Amino acid sequence: MASNIEELFDMLYEMIDEAKNVPLSSDKCMLERDKALDMLDDIRARFPVELKKAKELVDKKNDYIASAKREADDLRQRAEEHARRLLNEDTLVLEARRMAEEIIQEAESTSRQLKQAANEYCEDTLHRMEEAVADAYDEVKHSRAKFRSALGAGES
Repeated sequence: MASNIEELFDMLYEMIDEAKNVPLSSDKCMLERDKALDMLDDIRARFPVELKKAKELVDKKNDYIASAKREADDLRQRAEEHARRLLNEDTLVLEARRMAEEIIQEAESTSRQLKQAANEYCEDTLHRMEEAVADAYDEVKHSRAKFRSALGAGES
């Protein structure tokens, strides 16, 4: 006997195709009623089983598709999160570089100011030192002149 509905339909088709024509008619044929009815009963009996198998296959396909969609969504979500992290890292790196440049500019500005202040202090100190040395030299010169003059007055 046939194992599935498709084979039963094929057998029924073959039975009808090979059936003898009714005398004086080209579109009517004679069949073995019991054999044809048995085949139809077999088809009717197997329909629920075949439909159940087909439904199971459709359900499995739908589950597989849903699972694939969930997996694709999860993969997309992880990729988006990774892209956001990379973007945030880039943003952090850019912000760190900007801050570093600001710190370097501020340090260079402070360095220039300190250098200028140190130069001014040194120049001022050197100028006062030069004045003090000049004053001391003048004092020494003046004291020598007095001393010579006092020596010269004492020789007379």
